[in-house]
Amino acid sequence: MVEERHTERVYTIREGETLELTCLVTGHPRPQIRWTKTAGSVSDRFQDSSVFNETLHIAKILRTQGGRYYCKAENGLGSPAIKSIRVDVYYLDDPVVTVHQSIGEAKEQFYYERTVFLRCVANSNPPVRYSWHRGREVLTQGSDKGVEIYEPFFTQGETKILKLKNLRPQDYANYSCIASVRNVCGIPDRSVIFRLTNKTASPSIKLLVEDPIVVNPGQTVSLVCITTGGEPPPTLTWVSSNDSLPQRSVVKGGTLTLPAITSDEAGIYSCVASNNVGNPAKKSTTIVVRALKKGRFWITPDPYHNDDNIQIGREVKISCQVEATPPEELTFSWLKNGRALRSSERMVITQTDPDISPGTTNLDIIDLKFTDFGTYTCVAALKGGGIPEISIDVNISSTTVPPNLTVPRGKSPLVAREGDTVELECLVSGKPKPIILWSRADKEAPMPDGNMQMESYDGVLRIVNVSREMTGSYRCQTSQYNGFNVKPREAVVELIVQYPPTVEPVFMEMRQGLGRPVVMTCRVLRAHPSRVLRFEWLLSNRLLHAGAFDAQRDETEYTIRSLNRDGWGEYTCNVINEAGAGKCTFQVTGKAYPPEFYYDTYSPLWQNRPRVYGFKLQWTQMNPNAVDRIVAYRLGIRQMGLQRWWEQEIPVDGTINKGELMTHNLTELIKPESYEVRLTPITRFGEGDSTIRIVTYILLCHSLGEFHCSFEEEPICMFTQDKNDDFDWTRHSAATRDTKYTPNTGPSGDRSGSKQGFYMYIETSRPRKEGDQARLVSPFFNVAPKNPYGITNPPAYCFGFFYHMYGKHIGKTHPSHGPVWSLSGNQGDRWKQAKVSIHPTASFQVVLEGVRGPGIEGDIAIDDVTLEEGECRDPPPSDQEIVSLV
Repeated sequence: MVEERHTERVYTIREGETLELTCLVTGHPRPQIRWTKTAGSVSDRFQDSSVFNETLHIAKILRTQGGRYYCKAENGLGSPAIKSIRVDVYYLDDPVVTVHQSIGEAKEQFYYERTVFLRCVANSNPPVRYSWHRGREVLTQGSDKGVEIYEPFFTQGETKILKLKNLRPQDYANYSCIASVRNVCGIPDRSVIFRLTNKTASPSIKLLVEDPIVVNPGQTVSLVCITTGGEPPPTLTWVSSNDSLPQRSVVKGGTLTLPAITSDEAGIYSCVASNNVGNPAKKSTTIVVRALKKGRFWITPDPYHNDDNIQIGREVKISCQVEATPPEELTFSWLKNGRALRSSERMVITQTDPDISPGTTNLDIIDLKFTDFGTYTCVAALKGGGIPEISIDVNISSTTVPPNLTVPRGKSPLVAREGDTVELECLVSGKPKPIILWSRADKEAPMPDGNMQMESYDGVLRIVNVSREMTGSYRCQTSQYNGFNVKPREAVVELIVQYPPTVEPVFMEMRQGLGRPVVMTCRVLRAHPSRVLRFEWLLSNRLLHAGAFDAQRDETEYTIRSLNRDGWGEYTCNVINEAGAGKCTFQVTGKAYPPEFYYDTYSPLWQNRPRVYGFKLQWTQMNPNAVDRIVAYRLGIRQMGLQRWWEQEIPVDGTINKGELMTHNLTELIKPESYEVRLTPITRFGEGDSTIRIVTYILLCHSLGEFHCSFEEEPICMFTQDKNDDFDWTRHSAATRDTKYTPNTGPSGDRSGSKQGFYMYIETSRPRKEGDQARLVSPFFNVAPKNPYGITNPPAYCFGFFYHMYGKHIGKTHPSHGPVWSLSGNQGDRWKQAKVSIHPTASFQVVLEGVRGPGIEGDIAIDDVTLEEGECRDPPPSDQEIVSLV
């Protein structure tokens, strides 16, 4: 059942306190409970142990953890039961005052108007009430003609602005903004002071560094920022374009120091000054860390001939490329056989624009001659120095030929087993040998490292722990880098990954009685090669049956026509192909399913003597007909905290039906101890699965003697909410009571005067309307007859409770179904006691009914409910004529 939105309960809590929400459930079998933050799944960071317990525990709750919480209970029967509660986390941050000013010039040159705005903002829940003070003077709208206090329409309730029109000498003063949430949840007011003077001004700063700053890696960089104006004195902070400052950075005052800087720490660094007056000031500089990386070359044959080879008498171009930072400092030089080479008519050296990255230089050899053969070296450097040069050698000779790719014989298709390490190989010939690029040829999919391409310098692609998803075609392709700038050569390698059969079920427990048939089925889901060779059935490693699959079937069966005692045990079915075996396991057993304890027993406390008590234990049997007939239950019981178990057998006559409720009375349990109870079914097979529960005396339904409830603990002494009333009673304490809307009602503490103590009350604010009823139902109280023929003289009991009925719109309260007592109207801001004698003739419950009055100022509270044997002695004086006893 999902609660209606308007009746949803709200739990208020102060940020940083511990939240405990308890969900009380009934149902059989015992429902599983799950707490969620949304209707579908758990969000936020719940403690794992709390999510599936009756009590959700969140220590030091944060404001972000407020919201609607759902308790979901399900036991596999019908729809799950769901209840929700909204948790409202209250908090109040320190307020912040920001100051802005406007200067408007009039027609006369000597006159100007200076208006100052003080804006106060504080984050909070519930909304803040702001108040302004000048010195000790409280400022209100209209109290001073030069002052205007208002809330901007577009930020209603978020801030309160103090406007000082055309500043006067008396306006230079200390202004304090006080933020208040009216002490809700005990949150104190918070305040901030701003001193306004004729020197108040927004910040200005200056950076004592160049822009950009070009440095070598490993250098220490210091950025100095100073304030040049601003009152109050601004606060300086440093920020980086890399989201956060480097870990090793040191900030001292306005100086940021970056020791041993790296290329990763390059970027824009900004100094920001703020004093909450006007807009923050910001100055930035860029740090550039010098670097040279990724040196590569390629050879381009004569572009005017359709030939990929280098030939005498034709042109050949050597290109060299490097990534440089900063690009404008990049310089190239060329050597031939170690000697400097200058640009000439036949040896033309060119370089790309320095702003284009990566930087590239070309050496064009016009009309190639034998004397041009040799080793050409491209040298890249940065003008600033301090960075190692990059040298790239390129050999031009008669043996310099374009590349070719082939796949070695026997290397495609390559067959491997899942989990192996494989090497896909392409042989690359030619001189120089280029970088080889590997990619998927059969589909647009990433390579094993996650990239779309992988580079190889020797033509080999090595894959560790190969998986079935990697089966397919792989393309090896020459790149232009470190080789010829010609049409790429390519080849394809096929990879086939074999894996053992994947089967289901991996494990299945099969419970069955003696003399009945058992059918086990093992199904093949996937396998490669898909031609499964054979299967074999075993019982405890003893071969039962073996055979081969035919082409049309993907499953194998094994049948036990009539189960006997030798048939119990672990059966395995191995399905085998070239790559290995998949295994189905079946545990055939006559073990009975566990019993399911019944937690909703009517009056489970059947014996209640001064020192001992008895408990009515009830349960049903899960799937009683699945195995042989249950002949007995083994009952184990031990006192909590002790090691020793006491055991006895409970015989069972006849066959147990599904859903049949069984009962066994536990006797001589010591008050007020709790006990662990274990119940195990027994069949011809032996013991079945056990179930354990805890029996706790204090949570049992109350038998008469003396009953007292002060509502300090959940579950409120087994009181329950009537499902047919209009709204519910709420367990509350003065420390968490929300006086936001009805400050003049409700108690300021529980009956003992404690603000932390709990009581039950009805909240009469909207959506409640006059005449709405809330009913709280007590547990059942047993009246034990002195003779088996019934009660001739009904015994007397005294029912008592304290009530608090304060407010001008009080309705009435009375124990219902009578009533035997009632009261209405304002009874003053204090607790009073009511007592009434009752004479029940059978087991009974007491219903406390509260009725909403004509307005919202009229909450009713009750506390310290008692029930004692005997007539009421010394009933409280009745000073109100409107008390009625029926």
